[in-house]
Amino acid sequence: MVVPVFNEEAVIPIFQARLALVMATLGMPWEAVYVDDGSQDRSLAVLETLRSRHPEIGVVSLSRNFGKEAAMTAGLDHARASGAIIVIDVDLQDPPEVIPELVSVWQEGVDVVFAQRRSRAGETWLKKATASGFYRLMARLGGPVRLPPDVGDFRLMSRRSVDALLQLRERHRFMKGLFAWVGFPSRAVIYDRAPRAAGTTKWNYGRLFNLSVEGITSFTTLPLRFATWLGVATAVFALGYGGEVVAKAMLYGNPVPGYPSIMAVVLFLGGVQLVTLGVIGEYLGRVFNETKGRPLYIVGRHLTSNAALATEAPGSHLRP
Repeated sequence: MVVPVFNEEAVIPIFQARLALVMATLGMPWEAVYVDDGSQDRSLAVLETLRSRHPEIGVVSLSRNFGKEAAMTAGLDHARASGAIIVIDVDLQDPPEVIPELVSVWQEGVDVVFAQRRSRAGETWLKKATASGFYRLMARLGGPVRLPPDVGDFRLMSRRSVDALLQLRERHRFMKGLFAWVGFPSRAVIYDRAPRAAGTTKWNYGRLFNLSVEGITSFTTLPLRFATWLGVATAVFALGYGGEVVAKAMLYGNPVPGYPSIMAVVLFLGGVQLVTLGVIGEYLGRVFNETKGRPLYIVGRHLTSNAALATEAPGSHLRP
């Protein structure tokens, strides 16, 4: 289990208790790699206390807050399981009770089993609407990556699919897109998303908007093409408008031009140019960040679990 954590001290013990009960019913060796993403509350202290009591818990503490995408990558880097890895949020909106169904489908030979939401309890209508709009937009943009609708980070992946994913070390990480990009046979498991068990969400609309921009610019160059189309359309409009001005001047003379029309044209063209430069800047900024070659994250402390997973043959304890 890879479990990213950021300021979740209230819900961690509840999550661990429910996760342990679920895994006890499966009767399989397992470990939970909690990744503390620079929490400012007592999350790390709570994790250290739980680790002292439960041998299956490992803790990766990042030196600062690097963001959830980097935290998930850190957890996948440190997950030792040779069979399968499950990514799940600690807030219990993704119920651990769905895990046995994910494992059952994986045992049939499916490399990626993603949990698809049938309902989104505890979320506002605006968040549901914007999420639905984002998935529809990504579907219309096309490209090599097709995101399944209503699917978050909650999923099971085989060892080989995780190893393929970890070859992708780009800094601007949109994990839902990267999960889909590596391919491999996949299948959905339908579930009902629950409200948060405790605490408050760390994802405001500003962060969600930034994440959507990451997703769009990471997997398609369509915004650049749109900027080109916008420039061509503006040029055609300007040419037609210019022809109209010349025709009127030849037919009716050359009256004194009006200030409002001049300002409207100038502001319109200036807006188009700024939008185009902004789109180009988004892509150029990503190129700049990639060329610096900085690590995706820095580990401040790593406490391994005592679970015996790394020495087993791939899939020997899970696959039939």
